[in-house]
Amino acid sequence: MKFRENCRYALLVPTSMGVRLTPVDRQPVYCSDRFFMQATSAETNTASVLSYLGLKVKVLTRFVKDSPIAQFIRYNLQSRGFDIDAPEVMQEGPWGYRHQFNIADMGFGPRGPRVYNDRAGEVGATLNASDYNLKQIFENEGVKILHLSGLIAAISDQTAAFCLEIIEIARKNGTLISFDMNYRPSFWYNREAELHHTFVRIVEQTNFLFAGTDDFVKCLHVNLPAIENNITERIRIYKHAVEKLRESYPQVNIFATSLRETLSANNHLWGALMFDQTNWFEIDPRSIEVLDRIGGGDAFVGGILYGLIRGWEHEKALQFGWACGAMAVTLTTDYLQPLNEEQIWNLWAGNARVIR
Repeated sequence: MKFRENCRYALLVPTSMGVRLTPVDRQPVYCSDRFFMQATSAETNTASVLSYLGLKVKVLTRFVKDSPIAQFIRYNLQSRGFDIDAPEVMQEGPWGYRHQFNIADMGFGPRGPRVYNDRAGEVGATLNASDYNLKQIFENEGVKILHLSGLIAAISDQTAAFCLEIIEIARKNGTLISFDMNYRPSFWYNREAELHHTFVRIVEQTNFLFAGTDDFVKCLHVNLPAIENNITERIRIYKHAVEKLRESYPQVNIFATSLRETLSANNHLWGALMFDQTNWFEIDPRSIEVLDRIGGGDAFVGGILYGLIRGWEHEKALQFGWACGAMAVTLTTDYLQPLNEEQIWNLWAGNARVIR
């Protein structure tokens, strides 16, 4: 596994940007009248880890022209240090295009968080490869990793085609492919056959695959035993699944997944697994405090990709990814904003002492 040299961008992410509305004081949505709004997407959540730690990241997306929500999102992405390529689309009236809304509470104690997605008219569903100068980006400027998620691939037929087109030009120019499957039942409803076909084609060209056993079953139709809510059993089944997948997808250099057991909304057991074609690396689940669980898995992926780009040994990259995920769930934003590597390694070491 070797990254292309002399690249302008460490990472490129296509994404559909939206906003998240979260009740303050950890209250449920239905009995709240005060909300915090933030710009969000799974892909930029992942990319933020690398950007805040000093690597160059490019975001491909679409904005609704003259929308104050689009401007709010643009300002946020700029504050994270991203280069943004975002063609504008006319709204076409009140029932036209818009940015997605996610309305989600944090949960508290025994009351789990709940997420409500409002994605009708989502402008990100219109992503089109012809809107971007992909030859300039991948051939002339250079990208080390193209990171995709199953959310983008599953939004629409158009985004599925977009993902396959951008993978093709990326691979031709030496860019490695990262894919976080992110299976969502609501996205797959009545589209199982077509999305299975798309996801198989993506995984066939993927170098770094982030997915759990449920993703393997639902997206790739891997036949596995019933998955119990027991981490020890889930680890055994995950390893069994990877052994089966290696035969069909020999080009995958890294298989990785986070391991989570929810004790309460505020206390999780958090672990991780990685396989690098030769060795298994495992982080036993450890108890972590949780303010807001959304974004933890994305930061986990971002931390691993950062470590791989830095040339770290795979076990070290996995540890860093674990710590990034554990830190992300202590923040009110969906994305991690690390101060520096030392802050992440202190978390890994269990060092929460004050630094003066």
